[in-house]
This record gives sequence, C-alpha cells and structure tokens, in this order.
Amino acid sequence: MKINFVINKHNVTVDVDPSMRLLDVIRNELHLTGTKEGCGEGSCGACTVLVDNIPYDSCLTPIANVIGKEVMTIEGIRESKEYNVIADAFAKMGGSQCGFCTPGMIIATYALLQSNPHPTDEEIKVALSGNLCRCTGYQGIINSVRLASQKGEKND
Repeated sequence: MKINFVINKHNVTVDVDPSMRLLDVIRNELHLTGTKEGCGEGSCGACTVLVDNIPYDSCLTPIANVIGKEVMTIEGIRESKEYNVIADAFAKMGGSQCGFCTPGMIIATYALLQSNPHPTDEEIKVALSGNLCRCTGYQGIINSVRLASQKGEKND
C-alpha cells in the first residue's frame, strides 16, 4: 500500500504494509538511522519521534497511523536553531554518555521546550519520563534541559 506523509518537512511516499512499524520505515525504507530501537515495546524512548509535534514511540506506531501527518526525527530536529541550544546544553552538563538514548532525549526535550519554554524540574522529569538512560543517571539530563531552557530564554 502506498503511504503518504511528511518526514522532516519532505513529502514522502512509501510502498509498504500499513501495519509496518514507523520505526522500521524510518530506518529501513528512508535510511534515517538517528532514531534507535531500544526495547521494541515502547518502554525506553530511544525511538521517540514527533508526529504532528507530539512525541510518539515509533516502535509502537503502525505506519498507517501517520498517513497525512508530519513526522519529525532527530535528523529533522538537527535543522532547527533549537537543536544547537539543546545539544550544547547536553554536552556541557553531561547529559549523554554512550549516546544511544540521546536522540530520544533531545526529541523529548525539544517537544517540551516548544510547549513549555520555562519548565520546572518536575515538569522536566514528567516530560522525560518515557525515556530511559542506562548510563548517566538523570541529574545530568535534567540539568541539560534546564540549561537549554535558560539559553533559549536569551534567544527569545
């Protein structure tokens, strides 16, 4: 079946089974490998993408669910000015170690700061609650999001 949607601001059509996972289409059909598969069951957030600006676990999302919608992966976020602020904050505050969870964390952070540019630590924790990190612990990540929100204020 031909599936039409927008990914990273580009119209695409893929000819795949409509039950195929969005994650597999992104990685195997569109060759965008920044989105990672961690658990395959929606528990870790490594595969987080935005669908119409809402974070989704792409490992749980059938491709048919994004027909006519806009999907944004880490490759698309990298094109935004906000990405540099977030990535710099993660680097400065030790928000990533092995880097496997980082694309999902950055997507979740981007979504949070788009909807709430000045989050509290509790709001940061809630926004990142669907993303697991097995290396750093979470204080560096929370500090990274807080710094990104403060730097974002200077860019407002």
